[in-house]
Amino acid sequence: MSLHEDAARVLREWSAPDDGQERLRLDYGDHLAAYPDGMWKACQDGHITASALVIDPSRGRVLLTLHRKLKMWLQMGGHCEPGDATLTDAALREATEESGIEGLTLLPAGPVRLDRHLTPCAWHLDVQYAALAPRDAVAAISEESLDLRWFGYDEVAGVADESVRRLLTRTRALV
Repeated sequence: MSLHEDAARVLREWSAPDDGQERLRLDYGDHLAAYPDGMWKACQDGHITASALVIDPSRGRVLLTLHRKLKMWLQMGGHCEPGDATLTDAALREATEESGIEGLTLLPAGPVRLDRHLTPCAWHLDVQYAALAPRDAVAAISEESLDLRWFGYDEVAGVADESVRRLLTRTRALV
């Protein structure tokens, strides 16, 4: 199965938590049906991306990256790559690369939510997961970040945009 087929399957099987998320789920499926290259950065009409919010529930905190290009505090994530066999592989790879934390595990229920946003390269149709950090995880900044920092749940609203706040709220409801 190709990454494109896996993403289409994930979106077909995902139970959206509300009407807005259901509309995005259907839009993402339509995008993949219309664009055979809809997983890749080269697709100028938008492309599927994968991200993961790294969370440490035992300490009530999340790890955010200060994105080098966007200059915003965000969850780990980005473009799918040819070596990604599945969408979950892409999310876990991005989270591991950008956090420097080995041993992350994605919540088993699949995606947490979807978020469509415009970036300098194109529309990102982001499939957002949540990754549990292992006990005593030590983060290491990557070249894609200006900074990397743990924030308490109550601190996120003061530094991150609405998309990250919604992702945290939904993740906490699932943990």
